[in-house]
Amino acid sequence: MYSYKIFDIGNEGGTLSCKRLLVFDAMTTSDAFPDLNLGQKSFSKQSHQFWTLQIFGWLGYVIVVFIAIVRPQFDDPNFYLAGQLINLAIEASSGFLLSYMQWLIIRKTVHWPLKKTLILSFGSAAILGGVFNVIKLASYKTIVYQQIWYQQWNMLEFGGWLLFSVSTMFVWTAIFFIMLYNTKLQKEHEMLLRAQNSAKEAQLQMLRYQLNPHFMFNTMNAISTLIYKKDNEKAGDMLDKLCEFFRYSLDQNSNQESQLHREIELLNVYLAIEKVRFGERLTVNLDIDKQVSHGKVPSLFLQPIVENAIKYGIESRKQPGVISISAKAKNQRLRIEVLDSGKGEVTDSGFGIGLTNTRERLSSMFNDDISIDIQHTESGTRVSLDMPFQRG
Repeated sequence: MYSYKIFDIGNEGGTLSCKRLLVFDAMTTSDAFPDLNLGQKSFSKQSHQFWTLQIFGWLGYVIVVFIAIVRPQFDDPNFYLAGQLINLAIEASSGFLLSYMQWLIIRKTVHWPLKKTLILSFGSAAILGGVFNVIKLASYKTIVYQQIWYQQWNMLEFGGWLLFSVSTMFVWTAIFFIMLYNTKLQKEHEMLLRAQNSAKEAQLQMLRYQLNPHFMFNTMNAISTLIYKKDNEKAGDMLDKLCEFFRYSLDQNSNQESQLHREIELLNVYLAIEKVRFGERLTVNLDIDKQVSHGKVPSLFLQPIVENAIKYGIESRKQPGVISISAKAKNQRLRIEVLDSGKGEVTDSGFGIGLTNTRERLSSMFNDDISIDIQHTESGTRVSLDMPFQRG
């Protein structure tokens, strides 16, 4: 009933982009339930529910009949309490057995087209209701009035009892169908949740791969320039750090969650690469509270934001610049700020896929209980991330 498909879309605007398209096969109500299509496992799961319903349902029936019919006759001098109780027990037991037979009929026909299933089920309910009525009336005549079971019947009495008996079987049939459709809806809901979870996992995995190729291209160009200048030591150091950065990325490939201190370690490797590129033009200030070092965060979530800060706060300017990163906890909330000295030169759209990536991954991990705020001031651009503080 539900399906999803994942599509990878290649290079868009110089940025490696992967997008997810979740496609649900929409159906109308009539298409969605041509039949109940329940397997044996579904019936086995309903066994406990069915017997609980049967037992308590017929106990309720006994209580209602006793209060409504038997109890008002206590003042009658000819009232036969023992006979009434025995008759009520026979009536409830026969009803219990007949409703169980109706359940078996429904189980046999539930895989048929819905229209045929309904016709046969309520047809059998009418027949079983008639049988139930004969048993009730015969028991009542025999036990309460000591008459021969088939004598002294009249159509008015039989018809009145028949209406109640058939209605009882119809009610049980409707209850059984409600049980079956409830199981069907639960199955469909589980399928939907599995599809959504699978799509969510695929989306998170693809977001992990949305690394801006500019970083890799610029780094390789910087290494090439250093080699051209015969500064092999710096080139080798930069290449080692680049390998370390991507090794970490590959090691974390199967982990969607990380801890803040591990992300800071990776960030230091990335910033060391950028320090080789920009030299004295880049200054980094870190202010990470120790108590938040084990906070749960998505892996590789800070690198795109810091990369944007360097791009617009350092690379686009000839003057030296500063990148400040802080992380603190307050009221069970983790607040992370990335401030660059770009003097408000970048617009919100300048953050592109980096900020979108981070927003979606944080929203997925913390069920939308996050906020991302961008402020442009004369001293630079500040990106503030606010999320629940959870120990990883």
